[in-house]
Amino acid sequence: MAEENTSSVTEFILTGLTDQAELQIPLFFLFLCFYMVTVVGNLGLITLIGLNSHLHIPMYFFLFNLSFIDFSFSTAIVPKMLTSFISEKNFISYAGCMTQLFFFCFFVFSESFILSAMAYDPYVAICKPLVYTVTMSPQVCLLLLLGVYGMGVFGAIAHTGNIVFLTFCGDNLVNHYMCDIIPLLELSCNSSYVNLLVVFIVVTIGIGVPIVTIFISYGFILSSIFHISSTEGRSKAFSTCSSHILAVSLFFGSGAFMYLKPPSILPLDQGKVSSLFYTIVVPMFNPLIYSLRNKDVKFALKKTLDRIMLS
Repeated sequence: MAEENTSSVTEFILTGLTDQAELQIPLFFLFLCFYMVTVVGNLGLITLIGLNSHLHIPMYFFLFNLSFIDFSFSTAIVPKMLTSFISEKNFISYAGCMTQLFFFCFFVFSESFILSAMAYDPYVAICKPLVYTVTMSPQVCLLLLLGVYGMGVFGAIAHTGNIVFLTFCGDNLVNHYMCDIIPLLELSCNSSYVNLLVVFIVVTIGIGVPIVTIFISYGFILSSIFHISSTEGRSKAFSTCSSHILAVSLFFGSGAFMYLKPPSILPLDQGKVSSLFYTIVVPMFNPLIYSLRNKDVKFALKKTLDRIMLS
């Protein structure tokens, strides 16, 4: 079997989203469409930002990375999920499960902190416009990005390390469509209160620190907006922040609902539905939110399409 010091289970079976046979094929095509929209939307946004020099500014630097994270996040989860709809038993090896868990945690934490970094940009632009160029220099943006991915690595190592040292004695049926933390903890035969405490503390850091940062940023932003005398100026400032606020609400709302409640309050079957929001819906909607509500992105798309038509 597997290594004695890790587990007696060599592979897991993912139950998928539902066990109702008549829903499997419709759900397969539904989530395949979601994934295709996610891939096209995020890769399209990455391409647009890369090709158009007028988008090479801090706001779009972070949006470029958000799209990369969303695309990678979705790719780490959805293809394996789709197989659960079309196969009788969806097997995943122990190593494959731990790898999926690692990347899942890495991209969740990275998304959490990139949204936090994206709140800092409008704060500087609205509250400290005279020093914006210096404050949001390429070096500062790069340091912020290193912090984002550094926290991603921290979250991935903390959560995966918490699971790797557990023992899975016999039952290998994971009640989820992916290798997630709570279902694996419930499956383990030696998980304890300490393991749940580690999850709660790490998730609190991953959700709490960015949310506090975002709230503080928007507190200063709102204060500055209310001091703007012209209605047009206020409207422009609000529109600058609206897309980000919507993306933040979707991501943090679903994440907090899933992980900051005891499993007894939120049963795993409801947790699976909740997790759909941040694993599938959020990565799909982010490029739409930032594209449909953004004049610069629309202009870049028109410019790129015109360039293609003329070539």
